[in-house]
Amino acid sequence: MSKVLIIGGGAAGMMAGVFAARNHHEVHILEKNEKLGKKVFITGKGRCNVTNACDTEELFPAMMSNPKFLYSSFYSFTPQDVMEFFEEAGVPLKVERGNRVFPQSDHSSDIIRALERELKKAGAKIHLHTSVKEIVKESETDSVTGVILTDGTFMEGDAVIVATGGFSYQSTGSTGDGYRFARELGLKVTDIAPSLVPLKTKEDYIPKLQGLSLKNTGLTIKNGKKVLYEDFGEMMFTHFGVTGPMILSASAHIGTKLEKAPNGELSAYLDLKPALTKEQLDARILREFEAGPNKQFKNVIGVLFPSSLTPVMLELGGIPAEKKIHDISREERQHFIDLIKAFPFTITGMGEFKEAIITRGGVSVKEINPGTMESKKISGLYFAGEVLDLDAVTGGYNLQIAWSTAYLAAQAIQ
Repeated sequence: MSKVLIIGGGAAGMMAGVFAARNHHEVHILEKNEKLGKKVFITGKGRCNVTNACDTEELFPAMMSNPKFLYSSFYSFTPQDVMEFFEEAGVPLKVERGNRVFPQSDHSSDIIRALERELKKAGAKIHLHTSVKEIVKESETDSVTGVILTDGTFMEGDAVIVATGGFSYQSTGSTGDGYRFARELGLKVTDIAPSLVPLKTKEDYIPKLQGLSLKNTGLTIKNGKKVLYEDFGEMMFTHFGVTGPMILSASAHIGTKLEKAPNGELSAYLDLKPALTKEQLDARILREFEAGPNKQFKNVIGVLFPSSLTPVMLELGGIPAEKKIHDISREERQHFIDLIKAFPFTITGMGEFKEAIITRGGVSVKEINPGTMESKKISGLYFAGEVLDLDAVTGGYNLQIAWSTAYLAAQAIQ
């Protein structure tokens, strides 16, 4: 039996605590906040997208960095294992579009409470308002001996699991402490950047659409003629750009490409009617035109779009708003169809850490044994969750990283 100190009481820290305590270790979770799971509480807009109910092999394409490193983790504690864990812990789950898994109650607090119950049942001790200043190691053996708290207290430990999270949503306590611990111990930390963030745009017509949500929309992002990313889903316009599930996933794919792009800009296009081909869309518009040949253009196209989008479509469409339907040429109509199928905007930047759901980058996985989550250099030192250089698109995948790496670290402790 070992004395295990877990720094951080978020998703990874709590899950590691449950399994380490179930394995009869003496477990202490050191959490600097006033309660556990502050970031878990706000995930999935407060509903907590627990995992993705896909087959285990389907997790890897959703990873944005170091997917091979996660092989042992994901196969040791699969999405199905995660679902079973929470169901057995008293949280009925449901599967929604895209295999996203949520508590039936739609309350993330149920997930946190379940983990707290399991921690208590297994005998783990929780220390709130407890900040760690540094991790202590024995220089001769390169093995951890414990931690020093910010009040100067030394806490002895046989193993330390760093589960401090990333650098996103700093109000929840993710202030990059784990990176500092790793660097102080001589481990490499890759550059960090915000990921799963809204995107900033250039055009002045985008803020005019602020608050407008579009479902079932196609998105294409290009660097010159090269297509970098394509997706289909839900998005929303903001006062500075675009956001929503589809946009957040796009941000994970294009982050490094945007930094390297000419002028730091990428072209993006929305297909506002992805269910229709250009020919079908033309037939639809012609039906509207034939129903009111003497009407003005602005009074006919309103049926095609949400009211706040119509003025912008008129502004960009190249057809004067007052022009009579019977005077509109085939070329004008085709140009307008092109606009509907490829509504343009320019991506100029990414949101900041305060808006980021997760952090890209972190403790280098080259420093970590993928089968145990233990540092290759320092025995008894483990890392789990977002503190590692691991990230994925939206859909429950990032929490699966946390659960799986935490499980593996807990099981590896002797």
